[in-house]
Amino acid sequence: MQKMNTLLQDFSKRQDLENTLIASFLEAKKEENFNELIKQINLPYEELCKYTSILEECAMEYNHCKYCKGLMACQNKLQGYAYLPRVKNEKLEFGYTPCKYKEHLEEENKYLKNVYCLDIPKELRYAKMKDIYMEDKNRFATIKWLKNFIEAIEENPNQKGLYLHGSFGCGKTYLIAAAFNELAKRGIKSGIIFWPDFLRNLKSKFQNNYEEEINYLKKIPLLCIDDIGAETTTAWSRDEVLCPIVQYRMQEHLPTLFTSNLDYKNLEQHFSVSKDGVEKIKARRIIERIMQLTEPIEMISENLRK
Repeated sequence: MQKMNTLLQDFSKRQDLENTLIASFLEAKKEENFNELIKQINLPYEELCKYTSILEECAMEYNHCKYCKGLMACQNKLQGYAYLPRVKNEKLEFGYTPCKYKEHLEEENKYLKNVYCLDIPKELRYAKMKDIYMEDKNRFATIKWLKNFIEAIEENPNQKGLYLHGSFGCGKTYLIAAAFNELAKRGIKSGIIFWPDFLRNLKSKFQNNYEEEINYLKKIPLLCIDDIGAETTTAWSRDEVLCPIVQYRMQEHLPTLFTSNLDYKNLEQHFSVSKDGVEKIKARRIIERIMQLTEPIEMISENLRK
């Protein structure tokens, strides 16, 4: 008898819970966006009733998307995405779905996957040739060189690179990043490496095998070593890291670009002094390879970082 009473009580509780879920669901259906959303879900209401509160949250994000005018106006929790239901194996699941604006942006920027960047600021990541600063005639020689490089590289993928040196903050890296992004749209893979940080990161892996990173820079079709000469010279960074990269790229005729605040002569001086003393021959060996890889252009322009 006790067992029967327990079963009846459990049944009553389940019935009360089911009635509560149905009541909540019917109340939620009075809201237009909720009703519009669930009409798109091909499941019986008995199943939908279990998820009323989550569906209400989805209906709110669904409503935001209906009247949204762009990513910057997004009101959802995760910009560019709506938390929406979907049916899988006759069960209701929930997840984030990109909106039309997010999909368009991702399609527009999918070329960025072709550019590997290490510690490069966001504005350089999205640099565009059409946005480059054209008011300073001192930048014209560089811009012309890069435009010619872009036009010629598909026919001549082994053309010489650029050694762009000059004043601080004059936009050297931005110009090269814009050119690389333009080439990325054509499917050409490239890498921009901020050299001082690359060496710091590599040094942190000193006990591990870092050959993979070096081999990647050796073989990538197009490479820019940014701000070379800003690092502290060590025999290791010069002879074990930089030298194998430039040696390989010189032998394989792979286009390599550099930015620096130092010209060839001052860069050679920079490489010659380390804690091991003055090593002019090793410094000269590096410079000879860089000169073989590049054409020098000096760009003395106003500081755009101010």
